Amino acid sequence: MAKEITIEELRTMARRAGLPLPDDELLRLLPGVKRAQSQAAALRELFTNAAEPATIFTTFKIDLK
Repeated sequence: MAKEITIEELRTMARRAGLPLPDDELLRLLPGVKRAQSQAAALRELFTNAAEPATIFTTFKIDLK
């Protein structure tokens, strides 16, 4: 799992996005950001490069008669 985000890192990301948020707002956002980070990591574990795609795209016309 990825390293947990800190308040300092969240502040930096917010400023880069043009959101100069006060510390009290960042502290309220931090639990949700950590939860989203954890959920994204869990999803990444489900998908591997070894898994075949569910569908195949083709540009050829297929007659299904």
